[in-house]
Amino acid sequence: MGLGHGSMISASESLARLKEGNARFVADVRGEDALASHARRAELLGGQEPFAIILGCSDSRVPAELVFDQGLGDLFVIRVAGNVVAPSQVGSVEFAAEQFNTRLVVVMGHTMCGAVTATVNELIQPSENRSPNLGSIVDRIRPSVEILLETDLRNDRDELMRQAVRANIRAATNHLRHGSQLLESLVEKNGLRIVGAEYCLETGVVEFFEDLPKKQV
Repeated sequence: MGLGHGSMISASESLARLKEGNARFVADVRGEDALASHARRAELLGGQEPFAIILGCSDSRVPAELVFDQGLGDLFVIRVAGNVVAPSQVGSVEFAAEQFNTRLVVVMGHTMCGAVTATVNELIQPSENRSPNLGSIVDRIRPSVEILLETDLRNDRDELMRQAVRANIRAATNHLRHGSQLLESLVEKNGLRIVGAEYCLETGVVEFFEDLPKKQV
């Protein structure tokens, strides 16, 4: 099977395939591509052509290949706590988008994200002995949360967390869209599309944020 050829699939087709795969995951039905993935190992030795790039959270409950019911060679996945965008993540996305001509990038956060929770806690009550490495993640999420804490959401912890997760996803998506000349050029000239998405731990459903400029072929 394996139709994951980045050079042939538009951003809109790739997005449709992810939505179909997630619907199978939610329904607990495996697709043929995912089931046949082990047989594709030898086929993939000659190279990869992932049809989508996923920048997701490292949370063990949100593995992109399972959530989208995809197999070997289908997705180029970058995972980091809090799905934050630092230079190494930008470089990884640039590499895949240019090397494989993949036309879709998805920044996927999720409900009840521990990194976002840690950031909210840090802003409300700063810790004294925080690791600088953990601090680098918190500091990238901080601007999205600080704005929300200036509103009435500071009095509603559950809604604050819900909005903070989404704000962090949008901030990461915008960072990728505007923080790289290479990616900007691919959006303008090559049909690359960068979208945000949120995985719901409770339901298994991925909701895509499509309120964004749509450059596609």
